[in-house]
Amino acid sequence: MRLDARKAVKTLRDRNVLPDQCRAALLVGSAARGWSNRRSDLDIYLVSAEPWAGPDTVEVRVSLDPDVVRQHTFHADGCDWDLAYWLDTQVDQMVAKVSWAEYDRVRADSNDVLLPREEAFLGRIATCVPLLGEDWVARRRAEIDGSAFRSVLVARSLGAAGRAIEDGLGQLEDGDLHSSMISARLAFGHTVDALLEERGEYDSYAYKWRPRRFQAANPAALTFDEYWDVETMRDFDRDDPKKWINNILTLCQDLALKVEV
Repeated sequence: MRLDARKAVKTLRDRNVLPDQCRAALLVGSAARGWSNRRSDLDIYLVSAEPWAGPDTVEVRVSLDPDVVRQHTFHADGCDWDLAYWLDTQVDQMVAKVSWAEYDRVRADSNDVLLPREEAFLGRIATCVPLLGEDWVARRRAEIDGSAFRSVLVARSLGAAGRAIEDGLGQLEDGDLHSSMISARLAFGHTVDALLEERGEYDSYAYKWRPRRFQAANPAALTFDEYWDVETMRDFDRDDPKKWINNILTLCQDLALKVEV
């Protein structure tokens, strides 16, 4: 699905859902990346100077001031348009959360630094399609590129992978094969996320797009075929699960050493 920017802005204006002081309107998610299909929604971030007070909105919580983002959905041109209204000052706060000074202070447990919704916002700036506010996007991209955002996410994913590896090894030693297998899969997922985040492919919470993100990142440490073999458990032998678990946990340890935080 390709979205015509002028037509999209006209649709927003005609429906009176575009803020008067809109500084940027950003197409994000699968449609922005050319990954959408005929059943996909259009996800649009609207950034303005003043809070949006339009009708029929729902509030979702963020760890910012103000602590809400308003959302509105409507149907047009055969699909749902999902709008999220952000304040420019909220974006300032998110960028400040991933400054190098802040990274040095918290040592990058992203779960404490950014909520998933905030992480997704910053990550999607790199791949968004500006409908309005190209200069705003260019400035924010430069700020994020110069921040510790990438390092925060990579360190978070490596930390989660390390904990899952330790869990898997302990469970394996105790003969708890089912739990160890789950831990091995979790360890692999977090390790792959670290590989992709190192290459600037964020949005790890959108698990369904991991194969697409992997192909876009094309990490040198792991081929897509190797990744897909593990993701689909191609080499798993029900008669010898220990071998698969050990191989995956060892692979995760080896890959983690190749990731630069």
